Amino acid sequence: MSKPQNPVQMAVIGAAHGIKGELRVKTFTGDPMALADYGPLYAKDGRAFQIIDIRPANTVVIVRFKGINDRNAAEALAGTELFVDRSMLPDDGEEDEFYHADLIGLAVRDDTNAAVGKVVAVHNFGGGDILDVTLAGRKGVLIPFTQAAVPEVSIAEGFVRIDPAAAGLIDDEDSEAPGREGFDPEGRPRGPKDAGGNR
Repeated sequence: MSKPQNPVQMAVIGAAHGIKGELRVKTFTGDPMALADYGPLYAKDGRAFQIIDIRPANTVVIVRFKGINDRNAAEALAGTELFVDRSMLPDDGEEDEFYHADLIGLAVRDDTNAAVGKVVAVHNFGGGDILDVTLAGRKGVLIPFTQAAVPEVSIAEGFVRIDPAAAGLIDDEDSEAPGREGFDPEGRPRGPKDAGGNR
């Protein structure tokens, strides 16, 4: 197989480990050791990497790739992202589980079924998945990928439905947060004068 036509990122190569060409690799698979089950992994430029040994180590795996036999060769690979083609991944996940690659490119519809944008990326900064969408020309609108904010996902029909209020796109009239008119800067608790700053 050559370079993936529909690439899904599986891992990123980190630092060299030892002097014999081993590498620390951060995986994006449910089971880090499963990285070896997908066959060759590919870099963006089409280079293929075959795993010949893998073992767990804290939050990463230590991997030996075929043809990488010393520390210098290993260090040259730091930061390389590794991909497989989407066709290599199983489709037997739970009903509410999706591959990020399947979500990217889907149309975004609102609660009236009107098309309002498109999913351009999926991020996870540690607090859960976030959809990065374009909405009516606005770039980089982030929507939490939760049941409340995104109540419907239809990969087959090519769309996700969002609840604009739960997604944080419109103000909720029932919000308890005070508006500007209710803001009283004199009513804020202020620290002691010797705490620093302009008190």
